[in-house]
Amino acid sequence: MININFPKHTLTILLVLCSSMLFAQSKFKVTLDAGHGAHDFGAVYSGHIEKNINLGITLKVGKILEKNSSIDVIYTRKTDVFIDLIERANIANRADANIFVSIHCNANKNTAADGTETYVMGMSKNASNLEAAKRENSVVTLEKDYKQKYQGFDPNKPETMLGMTIMQEEFIENSIALAGKIQDRFVQDLGKKSRGGGVKQAPYMVLHKAYMPRVLIENGFISNPVEGAKLDSEEGQQEIAEAIAQAIVSYKKDFFDGNSNDTPIEKPSERIEDKPIKATPEVKKTDTIVKKKDPKVMDNKSEKGIVFKIQISASPTKLDLTPSNFKGLKNITSSHTSIYKYMYGETSNYEEAKRLLKEATAKGYDSAFIIAFKDGKSIDVKDAIK
Repeated sequence: MININFPKHTLTILLVLCSSMLFAQSKFKVTLDAGHGAHDFGAVYSGHIEKNINLGITLKVGKILEKNSSIDVIYTRKTDVFIDLIERANIANRADANIFVSIHCNANKNTAADGTETYVMGMSKNASNLEAAKRENSVVTLEKDYKQKYQGFDPNKPETMLGMTIMQEEFIENSIALAGKIQDRFVQDLGKKSRGGGVKQAPYMVLHKAYMPRVLIENGFISNPVEGAKLDSEEGQQEIAEAIAQAIVSYKKDFFDGNSNDTPIEKPSERIEDKPIKATPEVKKTDTIVKKKDPKVMDNKSEKGIVFKIQISASPTKLDLTPSNFKGLKNITSSHTSIYKYMYGETSNYEEAKRLLKEATAKGYDSAFIIAFKDGKSIDVKDAIK
């Protein structure tokens, strides 16, 4: 056996280096994406230029977050330059970012339109959601060889992304949680109007290839004279930046800090070259599902075999499982980890699950999606179908 005696000062240096490495590994990485740039102006109304407002808000969010020593901020752009949509996502992927936040402003021919919208990646049949995605996705036509680069995707037909959204379920719960926190801050702190009443789902190309929880924020309407002026002011941008930063810090606290027992997710940088995008099954955490029955509450762990449910919303707020709280829908169940997830229906038949999904979307839950359980444990829907 070899005995090695290090000098005391050498051991001290080694301990410091090890501590530094561990600290660096524990940092929460946030990629901030300022929409548009350079020759891509985005929306322009009454002298208000979206690309400039987006960048102003983004830099302010980053400045606030950078004061937190446990957060690393990555920017897709810090100046007035044009970055391809796919490159914006890959910047986040290469950095192994924990979240991706794309910052934009809205516009409408109806100059009275106002309020904020926060989107997660996904397919929606809602016309206004598709129109919003079409507007933001149109930037790909400014890129060279975009038809080859985006596998023939037509920005005027967002539904052509249907076959490209296979990854959407992997991060959707966390994406909804992050988006919900941002919307809550806008409403509670800034008194802004939340258009549509909550988180929305739409096929945004910039979110498509970011392999992490990701959201796109429409901070308000530059086409609205009052809101546009506010968005284009230092004061207005600072208020929005603080709200977004607080939501990100809150998300970090709930989903990153002290979650050593969470199942590790495959590093984004390991998957950048996936062509075409293929689903990578993710080991899901076991959710404790609480099902309300009159008048008792049952634990979902007692359910055996494959069960499909429709997740209709996720929120930090606990709600009574009564139809009046869910647009008249009955048979609502919930689970709680860091947030409350609310689900509609229950069936072992996938075709029946699709019918239940239609019922939920018809009630206005445009972001609803099918989830699956096996013996009370959350599993991938594709595995459940098999």
